[in-house]
Amino acid sequence: MYVEGGWKPAWEPPPREPRLTKRQERVFLWLIVVNVVLLFVAPIGGTTIIHAVLALLRQG
Repeated sequence: MYVEGGWKPAWEPPPREPRLTKRQERVFLWLIVVNVVLLFVAPIGGTTIIHAVLALLRQG
C-alpha cells in the first residue's frame, strides 16, 4: 500500500538562502541604530551649521 521513498514531487523547491550569522545580525542591527540616530540628529546639526554660516555672513 505505501512505498518508502518511491514518489517525489514533479518540481524541486528552490534552495533556501543561508541565514545571517550572529555577527552579521549584530552589524545589521548597529547599522539600523546608527541610521535612526542620524535621522534625528543630522537635520538638527545641519540646521545649526546653516544658522552659524548665515550669522557669520550677516556680521561681515
